[in-house]
Amino acid sequence: MNRYEVTKKVGLFGILGNLFLLIIKGSIGFLSHSQAMIADSANSAGDIFASLMTWIGNKIASEPQDESHNFGHGKAEYIFSLFISISMIVVAFKLLYDSAFSLIHGSTMQFSWFLVIVCLITILVKSCLFIYTNRLCKKYDNILLEASRNDHRNDCIVTTFTLCSILSTLIGITWLDGVVGIGISIWIMITGIKIFIESYNILMDESIDEDTKDLILRYVKNYKEIQKIDHFSSSPVGYQYVIVLTIYVDGNMTTFQSHELADRLEKDITSLDKVYNTIIHVNPI
Repeated sequence: MNRYEVTKKVGLFGILGNLFLLIIKGSIGFLSHSQAMIADSANSAGDIFASLMTWIGNKIASEPQDESHNFGHGKAEYIFSLFISISMIVVAFKLLYDSAFSLIHGSTMQFSWFLVIVCLITILVKSCLFIYTNRLCKKYDNILLEASRNDHRNDCIVTTFTLCSILSTLIGITWLDGVVGIGISIWIMITGIKIFIESYNILMDESIDEDTKDLILRYVKNYKEIQKIDHFSSSPVGYQYVIVLTIYVDGNMTTFQSHELADRLEKDITSLDKVYNTIIHVNPI
C-alpha cells in the first residue's frame, strides 16, 4: 500500500470517528450546558473538516504528472493542510470568546454522568486513531498524516482536561469549565498556527533541509572528476524536492564522458527519499 492509499484510509477513518464523536459530544454538551464539552464538540466538527481536507488533498496529490503539471500535484498536500490550519484558528477564536464569556458571567453547566461517559468514549476512540495514525506517520513522510496524528493526540489531552472540569463540578467548582474551554481554544490555535507555518514554508518554496543538502554534497564529493560545485538550489514539489546544481569538470573530458558522469550523479541524488528529480548542468574548467 503506497503513501497516498494510506492517507486516504486515515482520512476516511477520521471522518467516521469524528462524526460519531461530534454527535454524542454536541448532544450532551448542549443538554448539560457544559462550555468545555461544547468546545470539545466544536473541535470534533473542525476535525471532520480536517479529515475531509486530508482525503481531498491526498486524492489530488496522488495524481501523476501531466502536461500542465510537469512535477505532479504533490503541493496539494500543503494547500489543503493550509485550509485545515485556517479552520482550526477560526474555530479557536470563537471558542476562546465563548469560554471567556462563560468564565466572566458564570457557568450554567449541569453535571451529568453522560458527560463523563462521552469523555471516556472520546479518549478511547481518539487513542485508537492516534496509535493507528502514528504508526503510519513514522513510515510515510506526509504532512496530512502528521496533522491527523497531532490532532488525535491533542484531542486525547483536551478531552482529559474536559473530564477533569466536569468532575470538578461535583465539589462545586464550576468556574473550571470556562478555564478548560479557554485552554482548549488556545491549544487548537497553537496547533493550527504550527501547521500553517509548515505549509506556508513549503508553498513559498522553502529550501531543502541542511542535513539532506549536506548528504547531497557528500555524494558529489565522491566523484573525483568533479572539481567545483556551483549554483545549488532546491524547490519543493509536495513532500519531495527538485534539486538543481552546476558541476565543473576538466575541459578535456569528452561530452560523452561528462554527461555520463552527470547521469550517474543524478541517479545517486534522486535515490534519496526527499528528492523527486535532479537536474545537473555540466561546465568545463
